[in-house]
Amino acid sequence: MESLSHKIKQKAIEIGFDKIGIVRAESLIEEGGKLDEWLEKGFHASMKWLEREPEKRKNPAMIFPDAKSVVVVALNYFTPHKHEESSAKGKVSRYAWGDDYHDVLKEKLRELLSFIKSIDAAADGKICVDTAPMMDKAWAIRAGLGWLGKHSNVITKEFGSWIFIGEIILNVELEYETETIADACGTCTKCLDACPTSAIVAPYVVDSKACISYATIELRDSELPGEITENLNGWLYGCDICQDVCPWNRFEKPTTETRFEPRPDNVSSDLTAILALSPETYAAKFRRSAMKRTKLGGLQRNAKALKINGKK
Repeated sequence: MESLSHKIKQKAIEIGFDKIGIVRAESLIEEGGKLDEWLEKGFHASMKWLEREPEKRKNPAMIFPDAKSVVVVALNYFTPHKHEESSAKGKVSRYAWGDDYHDVLKEKLRELLSFIKSIDAAADGKICVDTAPMMDKAWAIRAGLGWLGKHSNVITKEFGSWIFIGEIILNVELEYETETIADACGTCTKCLDACPTSAIVAPYVVDSKACISYATIELRDSELPGEITENLNGWLYGCDICQDVCPWNRFEKPTTETRFEPRPDNVSSDLTAILALSPETYAAKFRRSAMKRTKLGGLQRNAKALKINGKK
């Protein structure tokens, strides 16, 4: 007779997830210590929400009191398109080319949770995708989906680092993974060497204050810091440099999720068109897109910085 764990894994793949692992819901002691150290050094920059309730990030029972198991999934988002290298265009990080991954993952996870409840009437759970106070990367590593790369992204042998991570915290005891994936970065330092702002201050450690992705997405200042503007390398929203140079991303495969295909002008965006957006046209263009995260003011600030850069 098939176990519930086996059925959950089969259903997850049927729904479209690329990898799945199941682990016991317990406190993340070692990983939580590293989070505390990262926060103490101020590497989270202005992302003050990361300081709030750090204990909740370490213990899933503080998010879902009946937590017994964590089902961790990975969804490949790679699509084989390329940026235009043009001073008139701004490059967009690959994760934001298509529909908002929060919506896509939550929809799939809701379907998986409904399936679990249909098999076990007593089952209940909490869905977590990025915005929930879960240490997504730590859980993916515990579940054997991949290892932490030196650029601080999770790397899988099958899809490289082009994955989104999500979880369901369940009140059901399941069969748990017994093996993790060994770190296979070896002596490689390509990601550290390629970062134009040296934001990867040590293997596995990123200082957000120097990170182009942080500056172009999360920073709410009216102007970008000078050292960021001078090193944008054409990035309008986010930055993929550390992932683009990673040797493990030679194993990238096109996703089967069509909603991650790029929207018009979302791989390399026309800077003049971005600067011409009104609040209304911005809202319409980026409806259900991850790019709404930076807001209109932030996106136009980034476009202006690229225009200034292009004139130098």
